[in-house]
Amino acid sequence: MPHDAPHNRLNEDLPLAEQILVQIEQLVLKANEKSQPLEMSPYREQLFEFFVTAEGAGYLDDEEDGELLADELCKQLGVRWGLADAALQSTASQSRLSGEALVKMRLLWSLMRMWMEWTYAWKRYPEFHGGISNAPSDETEQNPDDAS
Repeated sequence: MPHDAPHNRLNEDLPLAEQILVQIEQLVLKANEKSQPLEMSPYREQLFEFFVTAEGAGYLDDEEDGELLADELCKQLGVRWGLADAALQSTASQSRLSGEALVKMRLLWSLMRMWMEWTYAWKRYPEFHGGISNAPSDETEQNPDDAS
């Protein structure tokens, strides 16, 4: 578990995906309160630990639900923060987003960028480190019965 994670405010009865989401939200808001960028220590490292946990639990699988893929993660946070309503109101009134909404949008952009970069790198890692590749190899395509 990431250090400094607010365990005492986490409901252990929540599904793991929700626990991760709550912890990410708390961490992002904490960084914002301290006026520190998410891309810097200790926030980047802690967010990456949440990413690894989400990946290990299968929440980043595009072929499954992908409950914590970058776009879904940010969508859920945006809903919690009322950003869709703020954007609609801003458009309807032809005015700028409120300062608070704009700050939260920027937080989501930073989070989404990092999450997407980690997802891409995680998927490509085996290609460059001699591990199992997602691409089928000649050996896996050959039928064992055809071997002579």
